[in-house]
This record gives sequence, C-alpha cells and structure tokens, in this order.
Amino acid sequence: MEKNSIKNWAEDDRPREKLTQKGVDALSNSELLAILINNGSREKSAVDLAKELLQAVDNDLQKLGNLSVKEFLSLNIKGLGPAKAVTIAAALELGIRRNLTEKKITKVIRSSDVAGYLKAKLQYRQNEVFVVVYLNNANKILHHEIISEGGITGTVADPRLILRKALEHRATALILSHNHPSGNLKPSRQDELLTHKIKEAASYLDIKVLDHVIISNEGYYSFADEGLL
Repeated sequence: MEKNSIKNWAEDDRPREKLTQKGVDALSNSELLAILINNGSREKSAVDLAKELLQAVDNDLQKLGNLSVKEFLSLNIKGLGPAKAVTIAAALELGIRRNLTEKKITKVIRSSDVAGYLKAKLQYRQNEVFVVVYLNNANKILHHEIISEGGITGTVADPRLILRKALEHRATALILSHNHPSGNLKPSRQDELLTHKIKEAASYLDIKVLDHVIISNEGYYSFADEGLL
C-alpha cells in the first residue's frame, strides 16, 4: 500500500499538487481521473486505476461518458467500486452540462445553430430521444422539450402532443430533432414519414416545420439542408 501511495511520489508528480502548481492543462487524462478516484487500492495507485479504466474504454473519453454506473461497474476493475463510479459519472455529466450551457442559443439562423446546441444535449444519450424546439416568427426559441424517449433503436413522437405544445407556447415554427445512438446519421424511412406527417398536420395550424435534425457523436444531418422538407 505504502509503495503505491501517491503521498510517496515527488510533489511535481502528484496530480492534485501538479494541478495547483501548473493548472489543469498540465495534467493527462489519467491524472485528472486519478483526482476523482481519490485513492488507490492495495496493489495500485489512483493513477494506475485511472489508466486501467481508460484502457478499458480504448482511451476514449466519449465512451467513458456514455457508460452508466452499472456499465462502469461491469468493467470489473478492482479498486473502482460504486462510490468512485458515481463520482466519475457526476463529473462527466457536469462537463456535458457545461458544454450545453456554452452552446445555448436564443435565435436560429441556420441549421448548424440548433445542431450544435442539440448535439451537446443529445450526443451522449444511449437511448433515442425526440426533441422539439418551438420558435416564434423571428425564429427566436420560445421553448424546447423532450417529447418522447425510446430504446436504443427508436422512439415514437406523437404529432398531436407536439402541436398541442406548439399552441401552448404560441409557436409559429418548429424544429424537430432526435439522436441516433448508433452513430449513423442517415434518416430511416420512418424518420422521413414522421417528419412529413408532422409537417402536414402543422400546416393546418399555420405552423411551419423548419427542419428535422438528426444528431449523433459523428455530427448531424439536416432535412432542410438536404432538401427533404
């Protein structure tokens, strides 16, 4: 235990001291994770555990961010129990929310405006989620809401619910969006049919469907940009 204790390292090599002295940019991913892990096991230091965790997700922080606590524990890394799993999950979620805040928009000019915001919100979700953004005549965002959540391969959105909420928020335009956890950005036939069904229903209420944006960790796909609306 003593041999592996970070307390016995040179001060410059200890993650907490290194961060204090040199700033966060000076630390590697494993050192940053080690600070969250806090202490090691009898056989390994916190940094060793962090390196083992990163290796288990192919050194991909996005994969790590996608893990639920249950999936985290299923990696069976000795020394990383429920408390540490929860701490790491919470820290990664804060990073996602910070990114979401930075990308927050109030007005939509082009599809990329809303795509960046929705990508920050949806790209790490492991289940499919359908979101609607409600706008006024000036394309200012009045409200956005998750309408439905599904499984890994799909979700169903009810046009009646979407339009009811549009009337509640006095919206004159909508942007539809959902994520593809698989990473594939190509719209399915069901995606196309649902989009046109909502667009047709909305037209009777003088509400425009401006776009349908598909989000994944690979980027985004815009129905409007591709001429599908």
